[in-house]
Amino acid sequence: MSKALSLKLNDDVFRETEEILRRTRRPRNAYINNAVSFYNKLWKRRVLKKVLAEESVLVREDSLEVLDAFEKFEEEAAR
Repeated sequence: MSKALSLKLNDDVFRETEEILRRTRRPRNAYINNAVSFYNKLWKRRVLKKVLAEESVLVREDSLEVLDAFEKFEEEAAR
């Protein structure tokens, strides 16, 4: 399903978009849909990056303890 909306673009953005559409012979609606979809994916990745960084800080100490335990295990296994 599609939703209709009114969109106001800055003059420069509109002119640039129209030039690209003229050269590529793509429908404006498809172009804008693809652009918004791309931008949504970009922001989802930025949010995920932030969440992963925050969670990484939370488990840092546990991860170091596990790494230390594995290193000790490897040292004992090598003897």
